[in-house]
This record gives sequence, structure tokens and C-alpha cells, in this order.
Amino acid sequence: MKDRYGRTIEYMRISITDRCNLRCRYCMPDGIETVDMKEILTYEEIVKITEEAAKSGIRHIKITGGEPLVRKGCTELIRKLKNVEGIETVTMTTNGILLKQYLGELQKSGIDGINVSLDTTNPKLYREITGSDAMSDVLDAIVEASKTSIPVKVNAVLFDLHGDGQTNAASYLKLLRLAEDYPVDVRFIEGMPIGRGKAFPTISSEEVFAEVQKAYPSVSQDTRLHGYGPAKYYTIDGFRGSIGFISAIHGKFCDSCNRIRLSAVGFVKPCLCYGEGYDLKDVVRNHPSQIQTVLQKAIYEKPKEHCFEKEEQISENGNMISIGG
Repeated sequence: MKDRYGRTIEYMRISITDRCNLRCRYCMPDGIETVDMKEILTYEEIVKITEEAAKSGIRHIKITGGEPLVRKGCTELIRKLKNVEGIETVTMTTNGILLKQYLGELQKSGIDGINVSLDTTNPKLYREITGSDAMSDVLDAIVEASKTSIPVKVNAVLFDLHGDGQTNAASYLKLLRLAEDYPVDVRFIEGMPIGRGKAFPTISSEEVFAEVQKAYPSVSQDTRLHGYGPAKYYTIDGFRGSIGFISAIHGKFCDSCNRIRLSAVGFVKPCLCYGEGYDLKDVVRNHPSQIQTVLQKAIYEKPKEHCFEKEEQISENGNMISIGG
């Protein structure tokens, strides 16, 4: 389905939980007040919404959280969504801590891709960012996942955590070696001023790319299809994987945005930047025949563009953990 600006909206990110087993500084360092499970969409409700979304042109699903693997039955939900008529791909984003444990089940579910959130391979910095010493578990999971047929991507968020204006190039270049040693894509994502993220200035992906060019002069554009998001990809001679950049702030791509978001409590967000959206929980529970109508309204009225560069205009006050990553 097209929105009022002519964009084809075919991608829906579905948060299945507001729980997480990390406490990242830019997300939920002190934890959050989680909602009661009865307020969270059931898997049956998520499948029903996905069925109606598919009828409106949604083709690609990304399962998010919180941390989706902390919710029991996540892999079975993925299998069910894969069987929804019209859905072409189902992928997932995870912090990787439980990935190795569930990797076999994810393979059986038919998952089409796994994104692992990992901002650094420096143990000290990892603990500073996440409040955890689980980095080695995450790296082990990435290596094991890279041995399967599932496409694996590593996502690093670009934030100036110390407020010193430094790009932290050495840490990012070290992270990049994962794409050299394994068939995984490493992607750098400009941090967005949402929730706790407002406290940390974003680092421009252009700055990081400039450092990559210095270290690897052979870097060149990669035009192969890596997914259905906004990342721009590059290859480096001798690397087994590619590198990608998602420049939400310094490379605004709203004119080609193709997504909507569904939070764990059933709130449809047409744009991450704004608090406005549509409550689908009441609809799916009490007026299921209206699900498609509400989804189509959310798609059609999707805002023209975000306003992250003008923080005073941002109307979203929630943290990413409650919105859905």
C-alpha cells in the first residue's frame, strides 16, 4: 500500500516484549517499569494483525523488543509468521546474549535474517555501555550464526557516550574486523534523539566512513541487495562481509521510508520521531474486523519526514525499549 506521499509501505517492525536482559546507557540504564503481561499482545493477536497487514501490502516483518528472545515461544511465533500468506521475509534483531542457545530453533523456524546489536568489541567499553560482561557470549553467538545459512548483520549505534566529540574510530575499526573474518555485515547506525538517547550526541556516519576510507582505501560501493532497509553498503578487498551505514540524521532518507512499527502493547507508530499513532490492542481484542482499516489509516497518514534535526519538534517521549527497537 502507498501512503499519501506515494511511498510503498511494505515493512513492519513488531516488538514482542518490553523486557531486556541488558541495561544500555542510551536505552534503559536503570531499567524501566514494565507493563503487565496482560497488556502485551499475545502471539495469536500478533499473527492476526500480521495477516491483516499482509492484506494491506506488508511483505517484510522484523521481530524486535526489548530483547525478543527473553519472551518464551519467540521462535514458534517466527515460524507462524513465516506461514502468513503474503509475508515474504521474517527477520529478527537481538542483543545476542541468548542467540547461541536458540540458534537451532531459529534455523528450524525458517528465519530469513538475524541482526545482532553490538556497539564494540572492547570488553571494558561493552560493560560501560550495557552494564554486562556478556560480550564474549555475544561474539561466540555471532561466529556460530555465521556458520549457518542465515544472513547475519551486526548493528553498532553511533553515539558520543562521553561527550568529548571523539569519533572513537579505533573501536569502530576493530568492530569492523568481524566482517573481515566472518561472512557477516557490520553496520553503523546514527543514534537518534529518542528517550535516553537525547542525552548523547550522535556521531555522523560520514565521520566513521572517512576513518574507514583511511584504513581501507579499497572500500567501494556494494549494490547487492542486503535487505529492505535504508542502509548503504560497501565492500572492502579481502573482507568476507560488507559494511553498511544507516544515516538517519545526516543522510535523511524519509523520502524512501517503507516502514511502520507495532509496539509490544499494540500501538502502531507510522514514524519513530512522533508520539502519534493508533491503538490496535483494543481493535484486535474487541473489533477485529477493523484491524485492516486502522492499519491502512496509519500507513496512509504516515508523516512526510522526521524532525530529529529539530529536537524541540520531536513529540515522541518514550524510550526505545517501550517503542520497539
